[in-house]
Amino acid sequence: MNKLTIKSWDVNDRPREKLISKGKNVLSDAELIAILIGSGNREETAVALSKRILQSVKNNINELAKLSLEQLMKFKGIGEAKAISIITALELGNRRHFEQLLIKPIIKSSKDVFTIFTTGNWRFASRRVLGVVPK
Repeated sequence: MNKLTIKSWDVNDRPREKLISKGKNVLSDAELIAILIGSGNREETAVALSKRILQSVKNNINELAKLSLEQLMKFKGIGEAKAISIITALELGNRRHFEQLLIKPIIKSSKDVFTIFTTGNWRFASRRVLGVVPK
């Protein structure tokens, strides 16, 4: 199977060039991961490989963050270094999210408590929840 390499794509469609010209917010999750991993395998581009990885977790970044090094390395073209890059980037995103919570740690509703506990940030939070007081 001959793959169409990213270098053969129009310059405006290439993930790195797209980020430079249009900004990070226009990139899909697959394009962001493709930039992280740098290359695909003999059969698929980095973008196609990234799409396949995302499809395996139903396009859910939180589920992707739960994959282990070994689980990521089961994808052809993902070795230890690329798996570590993905895990590291997702962990940085998680820590960034937590730091934003520290900036404004006001809990106004049960939804806010739910968000803290479901994003994994409860590990860093105090173990004691006193209550939610409505305004």
